[in-house]
Amino acid sequence: MKQRLLFLSVLLLLIATACEKNDYIPDPEPEQEVPYVPSPKVEGRVSIAYVTYYGTKIPDTDVITHINYSFAELYVRDGVYQGFKIQGNQSRFESVIAVKQVNPDIKICISFTHTVSNSDNSQGGGFSAMASTEEGRKAFAEDCKEFLEKWGLDGVDIDWELPGISWSGHACNPLIDTDNYTLLMKQLRETLGEKYLITLAGYIMDKRPSSNGGWKYVDLKAVEPYVDFMNIMTYDMDEAPYHHSALQDSRAYWDCARAVTEYLNAGVPASKLVLGIPFYGRRSFSKSPTAINYAKIQNLDPASYKIDNWDAVANVPYVTYNNTFYCGYDNARSIGIKAEWALKRGMRGLMYWDYDGMMQKGLSVRPSGRA
Repeated sequence: MKQRLLFLSVLLLLIATACEKNDYIPDPEPEQEVPYVPSPKVEGRVSIAYVTYYGTKIPDTDVITHINYSFAELYVRDGVYQGFKIQGNQSRFESVIAVKQVNPDIKICISFTHTVSNSDNSQGGGFSAMASTEEGRKAFAEDCKEFLEKWGLDGVDIDWELPGISWSGHACNPLIDTDNYTLLMKQLRETLGEKYLITLAGYIMDKRPSSNGGWKYVDLKAVEPYVDFMNIMTYDMDEAPYHHSALQDSRAYWDCARAVTEYLNAGVPASKLVLGIPFYGRRSFSKSPTAINYAKIQNLDPASYKIDNWDAVANVPYVTYNNTFYCGYDNARSIGIKAEWALKRGMRGLMYWDYDGMMQKGLSVRPSGRA
């Protein structure tokens, strides 16, 4: 019941209506469960599921509006863009996009990653190399258009993490990446027109000067005219013993409220902002286990672990192990609070990483939010 409630509460509240760390002081207030009551969809609001190539579940399109299929990866040889392919098995991709036959209203985007996982590929410069030339940007945009037309998809989602810095060993160039990111999004809009969606997986901050010169992260104001909305990755903003997805918490390195404020101050309208929800708890960025999916949290041994502890400051739950903070995460209660908070600010909706994270046991690892 808790798993179903967590999954459905995102849609429920979306469609209903509208770095200094201090000592951690938990509030033992118990969680109060509220029965799920479905509501009709409201035009214009979004509930977005990132559905991975390595997952096994087929999304329930009754409780989401968009799917971002994750991922496709770039093929770059000697710094020259060659094309892209989806990651994993073709059959997985086709089984997910087949949900359009059940619900033609569902929007499906192909999400592009900075990482390389296919056995016939290697890191040859990735986004940084492809976006560094007009020829590369145009070729990529044309390939995207052809792919969308072939498979009947609705748009592209760019998950370049991140311009000007390197996670997962991908190439970067802080002197040009941030500006080239903007040029890439501009080219995508020119090539795809208004027929297709263009979105991005956005960092929790606006662009910042790089210690190596140039910039890091995305220039939010410059990119805004070319995208339909921005999916803010408001998770992995800290690690235990602090919350990684707090709504508001000065003890944590960053929180949802500060992230949204960055976007608003940069000039992005609230109607283009989508708040990110993790379907996992963040334990650490380096120590095993680094993260733990929601389903596995629910099945932790109650003799040692206590789940659904509530922090009234951060407005999120947490797990304790032998009475010590183990990890922060999100559940139905915190998602409801975040959804109401987002809607009151006129935001577009919520997205979550990832669909299978809630549905099955295992680990879900994302890059650190501290870059």
